[in-house]
Amino acid sequence: MKAIVHTHYGSPDVLQLKEVERPTPQDHEVLVQVHAASVNAADWHLLRGKPFLMRLMGFGLLKPKNKILGAAMAGRVEAVGRNVTQLQPGDEIFGDLTTCGWGTFAEYVCAREDAVALKPANVTFEQAAAVPLAAVTALQGLRAKGQIKPGQKVLIHGAGGGVGTFAVQIAKSFGAEVTGVCSTRNVDMVHSIGADQVIDYTQEDFTKNGQRYDLILAVNGYHSILEYRRALSPRGMYVMVGGSNAHLFQAMLLGPLISMIGRQKMGSMGVAKPNQKDLVFMKELLEAGKVFPVIDRRYPLRETAEAIRYLEKGHAQGKVVITVA
Repeated sequence: MKAIVHTHYGSPDVLQLKEVERPTPQDHEVLVQVHAASVNAADWHLLRGKPFLMRLMGFGLLKPKNKILGAAMAGRVEAVGRNVTQLQPGDEIFGDLTTCGWGTFAEYVCAREDAVALKPANVTFEQAAAVPLAAVTALQGLRAKGQIKPGQKVLIHGAGGGVGTFAVQIAKSFGAEVTGVCSTRNVDMVHSIGADQVIDYTQEDFTKNGQRYDLILAVNGYHSILEYRRALSPRGMYVMVGGSNAHLFQAMLLGPLISMIGRQKMGSMGVAKPNQKDLVFMKELLEAGKVFPVIDRRYPLRETAEAIRYLEKGHAQGKVVITVA
């Protein structure tokens, strides 16, 4: 099979399209013919081996342990292991393989049965591939960490990106009044996916306009934690999803302190925890038409390096997808 392989850390230039052996599913795994995979920030972090802490977390100290990147995918089950009970060959599925070996930038990949779910019938493989990592990250940030409630005023900072576009729609599905913050080029799009108000950050600083929000989800946000605090209601909650090391340390060190001395709660979500239950929840939102993946660009498998370069620039409108089959 064809796969995008990297044998050492570096820029997208180290990626190579190679012929490699097709994997064989273990007892609790399925073999999937990959139709599409999405590119996520985790891919280029692993490609470059940065931050260095990731290497110490089992991804390979001097060279990458997982030589084929890609976590979020959609495809068709080709074969099943002997202990698989929920799936059969021919099933169309989608899932996040960050906990079971990665490897979706390839024509075939093996996945644990509990890492995937049946693909929603009303979306394409490309659209389904955009969902597993980004949408589940948004869901967990809003529901598990942010404890979102109907009627709340929710602000999504970074509303035009992959996680942000899902966060806007998921927050609306929970009955929140949603404000999206994005760049000028994304204003119309963020309105179109359901945001009640949209703030163009090049024209207005939401931390200084006097508005207060019950929940702020900051996706790769750039304000200081004290600036975010200024935009929170007296009992509001701030959740950081991604961002620079400086902002991460602020959330980890100052967040708990602020939360202890006052009624506002502030902190970092950390890494999303892939699970089948959240994936099925997203499937139901997709089937109900409450969430629709926003895809900026599509690249063939051989142009995976270009896809990662584009995502690294930080200007993607929604998701970047690799078309495999």
